[in-house]
Amino acid sequence: EAIPLALKYAGLKASDLDWIELNEAFAAQSLAVLKDLDAKGHVLDRAKVNPMGGAIALGHPLGATGAIRAATVVHALRRHNLKYGMVTMCIGTGQGAAGIIERV
Repeated sequence: EAIPLALKYAGLKASDLDWIELNEAFAAQSLAVLKDLDAKGHVLDRAKVNPMGGAIALGHPLGATGAIRAATVVHALRRHNLKYGMVTMCIGTGQGAAGIIERV
């Protein structure tokens, strides 16, 4: 529920996002999240989701993953002259967080 809420609070649609760091400890987790979002009408452009490979490719150090994913979004927005990015973080036991980052 974190992704739809973050989009709602920011006044954005999924299609407004230019870069998405979808945190994943396992590939099946990402696929389940994407399927759930699709069913709820929040279709994320797959080309914009984890374009550098995400936590599976870059590492998933417990306690630092959220900061790493957020920094990846900030640097990507700046490097590619993009406007909006999203970072998601799992907290465990079914909880999660999502944030929208705007380059100004």
